[in-house]
Amino acid sequence: MSRFIRAAAFGAAIALSGVAHSGQAPLGGGEVVPGVWQHHKITISYFGLTSAYACDALETRVRSILLLLGARKDAKVEADCPRGPDAPSHNAWITADFFNLAPADSASVPGVVKAHWAARKVTPHQPLYMGDGDCELIEQMRDLISKNFSLRDVQYRTDCVPYEITVNGFAIEAQALIAVDQPDAPNDAAAPGVAAPGAAAAG
Repeated sequence: MSRFIRAAAFGAAIALSGVAHSGQAPLGGGEVVPGVWQHHKITISYFGLTSAYACDALETRVRSILLLLGARKDAKVEADCPRGPDAPSHNAWITADFFNLAPADSASVPGVVKAHWAARKVTPHQPLYMGDGDCELIEQMRDLISKNFSLRDVQYRTDCVPYEITVNGFAIEAQALIAVDQPDAPNDAAAPGVAAPGAAAAG
């Protein structure tokens, strides 16, 4: 059954003391390594048989995932939805314009910043703004994530079933290169944006 992923307000960035609670903890004692910012501008197509998003909800969800994986805080995401910005749609063009870190050969490289490898995990329950209805989105973001981010030990799984909300249908686990002075991505106290069971199907 089709579900409508609604727009929702996102909480403030997690304080460093809350990182362990969110599951996004630094690895290896936070060893500092050099990194340099690289620019990416990628357009992908979203086509969901199960989940529909309003444009603003789709932009917010994708940007939050990019920030979590190490995109710089000035990342921009724009979605072009055929039914307009407010109506739920099963398809959209998504353009992501962002910088993220790549390993630098040495600390003397121009523009180098301090970075560290940190554990990152994306599942239907973590971070808390994600939900089971995001399976198709994660499936279709695979190339955007795997080809444009500095990740190690990546495990990327999607088991989406068309026209059904798949329970625990996706998971991304990796070590991502994160700027030392960059706060964690926004995280909510609940998982807003996913329609409750029995909600009316989007058109």
